[in-house]
Amino acid sequence: MVRHLNIDGDGQGDLEGHGGEERAVLVYQTDSYRFWSERLGRDDLEPGNFGENFTVDGLADDEVCIGDRYRVGEALFEVTQPRVTCYRVGLRLGEPRMAALLVAEHRPGFYLRVVQEGRVRAGEEIVKVSTGPEAMTVAEIDAVLYLPGHTMDQVEKALRIPALSPGWQSSMAALREEATHGAAATGSAGLTTAATGPPPAWGGFRALSVASVEAESSEVVSLSLASPDGEDLPGPLPGQYLTLKVRVGGEDSPLIRNYSLSGDPGADRYRISVKHEPHGRVSHHLHTRVRVGDELDVAAPRGTFTLPDADTPVVLMSAGVGVTPVLAMLHAVAARGRERRVQWLHVARSRAEHAFAAEVAELIERLPNAESTVYYSRPGQDDMPGVDYTAAGRPTARQVAGLDPPAQADAYLCGPVAFMEEMTKALVEAGLARSRVHIENFGSGPSLTPGIKGGPRTAAPHQPPGRPGTGPMVSFARAGLALPWNDERESLLELAEACDVPVRWSCRTGVCHTCELALLSGTVDYDPSPVEPPADGNILICCSKPTEDVVLDA
Repeated sequence: MVRHLNIDGDGQGDLEGHGGEERAVLVYQTDSYRFWSERLGRDDLEPGNFGENFTVDGLADDEVCIGDRYRVGEALFEVTQPRVTCYRVGLRLGEPRMAALLVAEHRPGFYLRVVQEGRVRAGEEIVKVSTGPEAMTVAEIDAVLYLPGHTMDQVEKALRIPALSPGWQSSMAALREEATHGAAATGSAGLTTAATGPPPAWGGFRALSVASVEAESSEVVSLSLASPDGEDLPGPLPGQYLTLKVRVGGEDSPLIRNYSLSGDPGADRYRISVKHEPHGRVSHHLHTRVRVGDELDVAAPRGTFTLPDADTPVVLMSAGVGVTPVLAMLHAVAARGRERRVQWLHVARSRAEHAFAAEVAELIERLPNAESTVYYSRPGQDDMPGVDYTAAGRPTARQVAGLDPPAQADAYLCGPVAFMEEMTKALVEAGLARSRVHIENFGSGPSLTPGIKGGPRTAAPHQPPGRPGTGPMVSFARAGLALPWNDERESLLELAEACDVPVRWSCRTGVCHTCELALLSGTVDYDPSPVEPPADGNILICCSKPTEDVVLDA
């Protein structure tokens, strides 16, 4: 029995990369089995080895088109997308290169959406009911996304196919956006959001001088950084962050931390704002030791949590020091002088810990269609409701709905994980599409480890077991971990996994770019070489090794 979400008794084991209405049934061909038996020198390949639900005679990837409809038995199906380049098929076959080979040989297989549920049997005839609009084959659209050399005509053609799955629609739209606005000179915007940002203004770290130190609250201090030679610094995008390399006390190696830019993106200096954490060695050093005139080693602004230059409504939500990136966004909107609708919501403990209160109020006052809501979770005795803050406590889903955010608004959230989860849920319940809610994590992003039983690891990052390496130093900036490279490792991804540093990957062969992240400094070698190179300033950790000391944004 074939159902809209699955086939009875033959479901998907990995729902991160498979399953759902658009990927209910995976199809692979007996002709491809014969091809791989010869190509790999295997005589043990049997139906199901490629993870498919239906093993079929015919329906070649270079003949079947996205949007084609087929009837099998009682059920009606529609072709939605090629197979994603998942490592799971490599695990099944014991062939690590398999994800890359499926793309290179134009034999990915494809997914079906179940238009009409019903029973099917082995041996039943597959009857083509209709051809998809644009007649774009599975093999062609797979190459558009994963291989170099696609044309804008192909991208536009793909976007005109209603049956194409939402994920692939988004990838095609990103490719069009990249070509239209020149968002990235290298990499593929269709494969990863990391590739859609501009390349970093400089490689590695450079010295910037501390131009001012300002207390913003009882816990937060702002440092303004300038070029020692007096030249203007390259402008960041609103919402980006800086990475600092700080030598603290008697530490043998510098410590590396990320801090969001909190100032006007159009200013000639960079401003970061640092909360003094109780046991934070770097934050304590920046609060108590750094003075005007000191120099800090700084990597160029990076990050994809950024506010596009547009006129659509925007919701900016933050808690505590999470205010920093959304404050930079508010500065950017105010600098444009537009009548863009802005809804500002911030949560602080009290007036003593409410950083940037006056600055935000002045910016809101300059914007004719802006409104501000401030919550104090623990207001002080002298804190005045209606003056210092709007309401006591923390915002509820009902209160967020009361703000009536427009459905076409984009929301940007930064703060503790629980706050972002609660506000995301509240905004979606209030009518915003989940794709319009954007969050910024202070630490490492969530793991994605398809094909691994039990899901991603949850242990804190740590030194790996076994003998220490003797190679270049590898620093995971977000995890706060540094260690020497060990040549026994096959890749930086393997090292990250040994250290329980949260990682994202899918193909492990340099095809899908799921593992792409920023290389803050250093250089790497690839083996195998990526099918499509990453964006400038980024690397693919699944197939790279360091050739010198590296700092990774992980």
